[in-house]
Amino acid sequence: MLRFLLNLLWLVFGGGFLLALGYGVAALICFALVITIPFGVASLRLAVYALWPFGRTLVPKPGAGVVSGLANVLWVLLAGWWLALSHILAGVALCVTIIGIPFGVANFKLVPAALWPLGQEVVETP
Repeated sequence: MLRFLLNLLWLVFGGGFLLALGYGVAALICFALVITIPFGVASLRLAVYALWPFGRTLVPKPGAGVVSGLANVLWVLLAGWWLALSHILAGVALCVTIIGIPFGVANFKLVPAALWPLGQEVVETP
């Protein structure tokens, strides 16, 4: 019940909808450029994760190989570093208030996902 409440508050006040919308637009752009379709899939995964982050975590996907690691390097150079920086800045700003601390922690939790999305999957936490 607490996870649902936190996710609902995150969606409305924590910027979850705007983050998911941004990742969704990035996915559409990646799908339009055929060679970047794997980045689009990763961006959609991040959109869902950014929309509803509480009660979920990011784990390595079994079977992800060297190609996903090399693609992640390209991702970091093109988009990952500024996405991660924006999550860090938003997390720090949200942690200034006591009420915003859970939302700041959720932003910090999104940093590794923004940096290294390929070869990862979002799973429910027990």
